[in-house]
Amino acid sequence: MIGQLLLRETDNTLVQLFRYTLVGGLAFVVDFATLFLLTEYAGVHYLLSATVGFLFGLVVNYLISVKWIFRRRRFEQRSVEFTIYGWIGIVGIGLNLAIMWLLTEQMQLHYLGSKIVSALVVFLWNFFARKRALFT
Repeated sequence: MIGQLLLRETDNTLVQLFRYTLVGGLAFVVDFATLFLLTEYAGVHYLLSATVGFLFGLVVNYLISVKWIFRRRRFEQRSVEFTIYGWIGIVGIGLNLAIMWLLTEQMQLHYLGSKIVSALVVFLWNFFARKRALFT
C-alpha cells in the first residue's frame, strides 16, 4: 500500500491527489514563508508578497510534480508544458489575490488567515486543471 501511494508510477487520480497534497503542502510552506517574510520584514504590501510567494511555490510544485506525481505527459516539450502549467498558475494567482483581498480588506481577516483560505481553493483549482490540461 505504501509503495502505491509513494513510490510506484500511477495514473490513479486519488493517489495522484494524495501526492499532490504532499507536494502542495511543501509548495505552500515556501509560498506562505515568502509572504510572511516579505510582508513582515521587508515591508512589502501583502498582495505583492503573495504574488512572489505564489510564484516560488509554483516552481517548487512544478519541479516535484513532473518527477513524482504526473509522469505521463500530453506535451513532449517542457517549455510548452511549463507555459501551460504557468497559465493555470496565473489563474490561481488571480483567485489567490481576489480571495485574499476580499477576506482581508472587506471581511477584516488577517492576511495570513486569508492566505490559508485562499490556498485551499487554489489547491483544488490547480490540481484538477493541471491534471486535465497537461497530464493523462
